Amino acid sequence: MAFRGDPETLILATLSGGPQHGYEITRRVNGLDGMRIQDGQLYPILHRLETEGMIEAEWVPQEGKPARKVYQLTEAGNKKLEEKRIGWEAFSRSVTSLLAKPEVQNA
Repeated sequence: MAFRGDPETLILATLSGGPQHGYEITRRVNGLDGMRIQDGQLYPILHRLETEGMIEAEWVPQEGKPARKVYQLTEAGNKKLEEKRIGWEAFSRSVTSLLAKPEVQNA
């Protein structure tokens, strides 16, 4: 499991900080070293996550501007994110153990 290839997890993790609109989600993910998500990727994923009940969206009015669609995690989304975190921790431990310098064994 690599987060670079798992934009769903990046989006859920970003939303764990509180409700955000699409541009803010993109800005935060793209601010991470080596991470990149395009609008063409983001909105279909947001739509799918909403359909699956992982997030919910609401149109929020702005003074003098068009309303923004703001997304937030649901209880199901928080549960899914916790599953992803557990998976990441296991993956990370495995990679760390493989990358550690092996102890030289005397023959």
